Amino acid sequence: MTTITVRRGRQLRPGAIIVGVLITAMSILWLVPVYLAFVNASIPLQSYTGKPQWTTTEFGFFDNVVRGWEAGNFTATGYNSIVYSLVSATASVAISTIAAFALVVMPVKRPKMWFWIIYAGTLLPLQAFAIPMYQASIALNLYDTQPALIIVYTAICIPFGFFLVRNFMATLPPELSQAAKLDGAGWWRMFWSIYVPLVRPAMAAAFVFQFIAIWNELFFAVTLAISSETQPVMAALAGMQAKGSLVGQPATLAMAIVISLPTVAVFFIFQRYFKSGLTANL
Repeated sequence: MTTITVRRGRQLRPGAIIVGVLITAMSILWLVPVYLAFVNASIPLQSYTGKPQWTTTEFGFFDNVVRGWEAGNFTATGYNSIVYSLVSATASVAISTIAAFALVVMPVKRPKMWFWIIYAGTLLPLQAFAIPMYQASIALNLYDTQPALIIVYTAICIPFGFFLVRNFMATLPPELSQAAKLDGAGWWRMFWSIYVPLVRPAMAAAFVFQFIAIWNELFFAVTLAISSETQPVMAALAGMQAKGSLVGQPATLAMAIVISLPTVAVFFIFQRYFKSGLTANL
């Protein structure tokens, strides 16, 4: 196979070049709609024609943010999203890690059966749970409350978090638990002092996935909540579409950019752990 020689004796194979070109092309394709969204979000309302523009000589982004923020009541809904994402993601990762430890380390009967029972939660569409959850929230007097959405978000995030952490934990040598038993460590000490520090990258990766998923979730946000005191930001952003003639499309685009920033920040904060949690032991 032919190779291309570069400085310092390094060689680039054709396969690596092709992968690099494809990644660059996909990155550009991804950046095009982001660029269009930012340009059109910067157009003042009085100058917006209703058609997408590739360039603009005016900059009204912050004015559009202010107008959209007030129209969508994003102070309350933003606080709700922070609560839902942090609490539910943290709780789901904690429960997932405990379940993974039980099936991988502890002598549980039929671990494969329990694995598929838990993982089956990712195989069914969320719409299949809508009616039972709605009826349950009404019966328990939890409809349109924060606890209802926290419980739902935690429950739907457990299967995938369990899948990530369990697969990572399964790669750890079994001699760890055997040595801990010889030293007299109980299950809780073994879990907290040995396995949690080792699977922290997988837990961080699961947290990032769950935080982003909860922040961007819309289906349960509009079926289990109706008030701005309970709904998250995505429900408020969807509600702005009905006010498009009054608020303006630039304000909606500006708010779409603003409310995406927390997920980007979380990804970059946990980037190192996220990468190692997904690629370790592959």
